[in-house]
Amino acid sequence: MKKVFALSFLFVFLFSFGQQRPKLVIGIVVDQMKAEYLDRFYDDYSQDGFKRLMNNGYSFYNMNYNYVPTYTAPGHASIYTGTTPATHGIIGNDWYIRETGKNRYCTDDASVKTLVIGSEKEGMMSPKNLFATTVTDELRMATNFRGKVIGLSIKDRGAILPAGHFANWAFWFSKSGDFISSSFYGDKMPDWVTKFNSEKHYMDYIQKGWSLLKPATDYNESLPDDNPYEGKIDKSKGPIFPYDLNKLYKETGADILRTTPFGNDLLADIALQAIESESLGKDNDTDFLTVSFSSTDYIGHTFGPRSMEIQDTYLRLDLTLARIFDYLDKKVGKDNYLLFLTADHAAAENPIFLRDRKYDVTNVPSKETFKSLEKFSIATYGVNLVSNYSNYNIYLNRDLVKTKGLELSAVKQAFKTFILELPHIKRVYTDEEILASSGGDYYLNFIFKGFDPKQNGDLVLVQKTGYMEYNETGTTHGTPNSYDTNVPLLFYGWHVPKGESYKKVYITSIAPTLSKILKITFPNGTEAEVLEELLISK
Repeated sequence: MKKVFALSFLFVFLFSFGQQRPKLVIGIVVDQMKAEYLDRFYDDYSQDGFKRLMNNGYSFYNMNYNYVPTYTAPGHASIYTGTTPATHGIIGNDWYIRETGKNRYCTDDASVKTLVIGSEKEGMMSPKNLFATTVTDELRMATNFRGKVIGLSIKDRGAILPAGHFANWAFWFSKSGDFISSSFYGDKMPDWVTKFNSEKHYMDYIQKGWSLLKPATDYNESLPDDNPYEGKIDKSKGPIFPYDLNKLYKETGADILRTTPFGNDLLADIALQAIESESLGKDNDTDFLTVSFSSTDYIGHTFGPRSMEIQDTYLRLDLTLARIFDYLDKKVGKDNYLLFLTADHAAAENPIFLRDRKYDVTNVPSKETFKSLEKFSIATYGVNLVSNYSNYNIYLNRDLVKTKGLELSAVKQAFKTFILELPHIKRVYTDEEILASSGGDYYLNFIFKGFDPKQNGDLVLVQKTGYMEYNETGTTHGTPNSYDTNVPLLFYGWHVPKGESYKKVYITSIAPTLSKILKITFPNGTEAEVLEELLISK
C-alpha cells in the first residue's frame, strides 16, 4: 500500500509540475475594437466566438489605455511590454526625426532584407526600434529558447512588435498577397509558409465577394447601408453591399483584402497552419502565438463605427474566432492553452455624424493645423519655425530659432498662446511642462506616459472631445478620450477563473499578469501592476 501511495503521489507531483505553464499561449489583438462592440452586437454573435470567452472566461469591461497617442504600433508594444511609449520608445506608427528631417516608421530596419522576392521594401522590418523586452521575449529566455514564439498579422507592426526581439518568426501580409518576413528572423522562409503562399488562399475569398452575412434587417444596430459618413473601397459606386471583390482585385490587386473581413479569415488560415506546421503546444516548453487582426482597423477607418460594414466584419470575426477555438480544443487540448483577446485602441464617432445631430464638433485634418501654425509663425517671426506637425506633436526648427536670435522658451510660449486660441484645442503643453508633470493634470498624465524627450516634439496638443483629426468620412483614433482608450480584455483557458470586472484597469497590466501566470521574469520596462483576479485561484 505504501508503494502504491508513493507512486500515486509521484504521478500527481509530476503531473502538477508538467502543468506549471500552459502548452500554448495565444494573444489576440483586434485592431480598433471598441469595448462596446461586445455589447452592441451581442445578440447577433454565435455562442462559440466572443460569447464563449465572455461566458466561460474572465472579462475586464473597463480596460483602458493610459497614454497617448492611441495608435496601432504603441498599442501592440504596450500590450506586450507592460509599459508605455515613454519607456518602450514606440511613440507612434511613425514619427519625425529631428536629426534627419525625415519620418521613421516604427519597424523600419535598413540592415535587414525581405525573404520574399517582389516585396523588398515591405520586408525590411524588425523590432530594433523597440527599447523594452516583451513577455514573449521573457518566455523565450525562461524556456532557454526552446519555447517557440511566432507573430502573425496583416500589418507588419502587428506581427513584429508583439513577437519581440527573440521571436522565431514574424509574418505579415504584402501587397502581392504573400505573407512575408525579413532576414532578422532567418535566412529563408519556412517551407510551410512558401507552400501556403503558393496556394493563393486569398483568391478563395476574392472570388466569393463581400455580401452581408445575415439579412439586412438584423443590422439594426448600424446606420443605413448608404449614408454620408462612410468612405469607399469602390470609387465607381456608393459604399453599399454587395462588393464585387473580383473587380476590385483587378484594379488594386490582393491588397484589397485588407479592407474586407476576409483579411481576418486569411490570417486565421495561416495561424492554424502555423500551429500545425510548427508543432505549437506539442511539448512541455510553452509556445506563444501572437495574432493581430488588422482588417477591423482598415474597415473602421474607411466606413466608421456605425456602418453595416463594421458590424458585418465583427459578426464574421466572431465565426472566425469560433473556428480557431474549435481547432485549439482538438489539436492542443481544451485545458492546455491560455488565450487572451484585447485591442490596440478603440475609435471615435464620426464628428460629422455627431454635428448633424446638433453636437457642435467637426473634423480638423492635421494639414489644416500645420497651415495654421505656419501662418502664425510667418506673421510673427517672418519665417516658418515649424519643422513638422504629426502625432499631435509640434517640432520647432531649433537651429533656425537660434539663427534668428530668438529664445526657444519664449517661442514655445508664443506658439502655445496661439494654439490655445484655436477653437478645436483643449490643452497645449511644452516639453518642459510634460517632463515636470506632478500627476495632477488628467490630460498631462496621458502625454507624460507617451512622451520620450529624445524623440517627441517641443509642444504637444490635445483636441477637444468629439473633434477628429481626420477626413469627413470614416473614423480615426489617437486621443486620450474614452472613445479611443476603452477596449475589451477577455481571458480564457488554462487556469482562468470564470468572472467579470468593471474596475478600471490599464493595458500595461496584461504583460506582467501573463508573466506571473507563466512564472517567468517581468518584461524589463514594465510598471508591474497585475490583474489579481486572474491570480487568486493559482
